[in-house]
Amino acid sequence: MEERIGQVSHYFGKVGVAAVQLEAPLRKGDTVHVQGHTTDFTCTVSSLQIEREEIDAAKKGDDVGFTVPEKTRHGDVVYRVTA
Repeated sequence: MEERIGQVSHYFGKVGVAAVQLEAPLRKGDTVHVQGHTTDFTCTVSSLQIEREEIDAAKKGDDVGFTVPEKTRHGDVVYRVTA
């Protein structure tokens, strides 16, 4: 089961971080699925930041960054994977 929680607004390739505009809360440790035209992977949120400050949780409306194992693209959709 998956719940849409946001959309990628930018990708920082040198550090492997996706910037995401949240439509729902996100916590460190959540499993997310990133999907787009050429993007499709699942990962666990191990590092969550706002303005380069490490946080444990973010709320709807926040612009966050988290590390990703693959390249993401503007417009890719982020889903939280639920059991």
